[in-house]
Amino acid sequence: MSHAQTRQPDSAGNPPAPPAAGESKDLETATFGAGCFWCTEAVFRRLKGVRSVVPGYSGGRVKSPTYKQVSTGKTGHAEVVQITFDPKEISYAELLEVFWQTHDPTTLNRQGPDFGTQYRSVIFYHSDQQRKTAEKCKSELDAARAFDSPIVTRIVPFREFYRAEDYHKDYFELHPQQPYCAAYIRPKVEKLEKVFRDKLKAPASRK
Repeated sequence: MSHAQTRQPDSAGNPPAPPAAGESKDLETATFGAGCFWCTEAVFRRLKGVRSVVPGYSGGRVKSPTYKQVSTGKTGHAEVVQITFDPKEISYAELLEVFWQTHDPTTLNRQGPDFGTQYRSVIFYHSDQQRKTAEKCKSELDAARAFDSPIVTRIVPFREFYRAEDYHKDYFELHPQQPYCAAYIRPKVEKLEKVFRDKLKAPASRK
């Protein structure tokens, strides 16, 4: 099965945008939950080969949920980011490497001050190849005891994605001095810039 990016309507039913001029038709999609999506978006938008990062909700029981609904933990959704990337510039395995290293995959339903099933560590795979890659990476990290505790990240098939409200988009970039951003997101970004320096976009191209 091909896992090339398929452009779909957003949660409001709006038709997908056509590819931008010069944009590859062979883009792929990755969907990750790693705690608060403000954090996850801020990390992945900085990587070379990543074309877009959209915060939203996946893995729940309610259609078109709101942030308020998801925050109760009763809808079953996880806060996620949906990443559109060019596999010729960055591989799915490289995205996973960043995923593992920029959150704690050993804590169940908790990241820092955020707790609840909506903050679970989860990989929603879009193809059997993504599933195999994720399971292999997870197994190798556990075997190497890369973390102090076993990885609890769930690896489950992707079913739906609902785009989050507009005010969540680019949250860290727009509110870098907000207390949560300064205390919890900035350290993740600084770690990314230190550990994955060779994978970063030039600052001017991160917008």
